[in-house]
Amino acid sequence: MMHTLPNLPYDIAALEPHISANTLTFHHGKHHQAYVTNLNNLIQNTDLADKSLEEIIHATAKDPEKVSIFNNAAQVWNHTFFWNCMKPQGGGQPTGDLKVMIEKTFGSYETFAAEFKQAAVTQFGSGWAWLVVEKGILRIMKTPNADLPMVHGATALMTCDVWEHAYYLDYQNRRPDYVDTFLTHLVNWDFAATLLNAS
Repeated sequence: MMHTLPNLPYDIAALEPHISANTLTFHHGKHHQAYVTNLNNLIQNTDLADKSLEEIIHATAKDPEKVSIFNNAAQVWNHTFFWNCMKPQGGGQPTGDLKVMIEKTFGSYETFAAEFKQAAVTQFGSGWAWLVVEKGILRIMKTPNADLPMVHGATALMTCDVWEHAYYLDYQNRRPDYVDTFLTHLVNWDFAATLLNAS
């Protein structure tokens, strides 16, 4: 099974002015593509060659001899997930069951947003901030590098990529501004709600 780079779920310029076409050209077309290419090269002629992305991630997550395979497989998954966590004219507050659960868990949407931003901003170095559901409970988590919720027993509902290549061309070192913009103008709550309903 050859893994391929998925198309973005919107036009390359659709997230402007919040994320530029220039950033997505590099982030999707170069970085994400490199993870796909590396993964295919690493699993060629191995017992992982015919496995799904999720199967590869679970099979390699705790194996120090396969850390390169895990890193590339997880980053392929993380980026594909991240693209779907954004949409043109996104942002604002969720609705329906997700809104109710956020308010029940965190007290208010504003408290959730502040805690999510804190997680994203304080992730040291490269990584991800996530909203996840685990055993029916929402929580915020952050992971370094390629790490992701599925190997920790949690289901991802939404993520913000805080690797520098996600924002540096548009925001330079202003990670807090990027995370604010993500929540205010980009986050796709409909996608998160669909995943919550399926969990």
